[in-house]
Amino acid sequence: MPLTARAWWLGALALAERRLPALTRLRQAEPLPIALHRRRIYVLPTRFGLVFALMLFVMLLGALNYNNNAAVLLTCLIGGGAFLSMFVAFRTLDGLRLQAIHAAPCFAGEALSLQLQFDAGGRARQALRLDHLGGSRLFGLPADGEGRLALTVPTRRRGYLELPRLRLWTAYPLGLFWVWSWLHPQFRALVYPRPEPQGPPLPDSLRSGGGLARQRDGDEFSTLRDYRSSDPPRLIAWKASARHDSLLVREQEQAPQREVVLDWRALEGLDTEARVARLAHWVCRAEEQRRPYALHLPSCRLGPDLGPHHRHACLRELALL
Repeated sequence: MPLTARAWWLGALALAERRLPALTRLRQAEPLPIALHRRRIYVLPTRFGLVFALMLFVMLLGALNYNNNAAVLLTCLIGGGAFLSMFVAFRTLDGLRLQAIHAAPCFAGEALSLQLQFDAGGRARQALRLDHLGGSRLFGLPADGEGRLALTVPTRRRGYLELPRLRLWTAYPLGLFWVWSWLHPQFRALVYPRPEPQGPPLPDSLRSGGGLARQRDGDEFSTLRDYRSSDPPRLIAWKASARHDSLLVREQEQAPQREVVLDWRALEGLDTEARVARLAHWVCRAEEQRRPYALHLPSCRLGPDLGPHHRHACLRELALL
């Protein structure tokens, strides 16, 4: 773009920002919570509303042509009711607040589940629609308390997924006016890398990991240990736990577990995405087999450990690599 044209464009944007801030500001991400007010709600007649207005105009011409006062009164009453429906539709969005957004990580290629938390502002909201990448959702909000809306957004790549602009609109109550506003929250969700399908088994590069299988000594429950979140419920010693302040788990009598080392440098024959997919596959396989594992990446080293927190940390580093 030439310098003069670029300067003219930047000047036009600056003028639009000063004169029409709602048209340019809403394209930028906003921090939560987001409140809808009269300066960011737009109203236009629908196609049905335009046809309805044309019908009222024809009725008014006919009533005036035949000097029929009753027909004029009927036309005015119908027109007044239609005009009032615009304010009802406007109030359906006015004062609505998007409080928070919650999302659980998912793997690339899967649908990301989102939970949008709205505050109705003490007024019931009916026939609301939210347009997003996955389609359109019809929902309503109660007058008291907060309402939640579940959405699913498709994912393609690993890493952080920025939430695009969402259009919230309604044509309630008569469908004559289309009232809408834009929501563009500052929110991003983590998308794990897609594991390699039908990947190879865990590598054979093992080393001793006896330090992970400790037993408690010095009391009558020498074969018991404290409960960890990764322990299956079947190993909980309920009778012994009832006599203590914390849950106790039966320590399995077995040889110390050997930890698996998942090393980035050991996959030199693969490209970056293939390495990430294989390491993600091995992380999931190690969790399924309950084998402690360590992840060695160019930027960091994690583990050895086991459990949902360690799994999340490993997959997060792989997603952002």
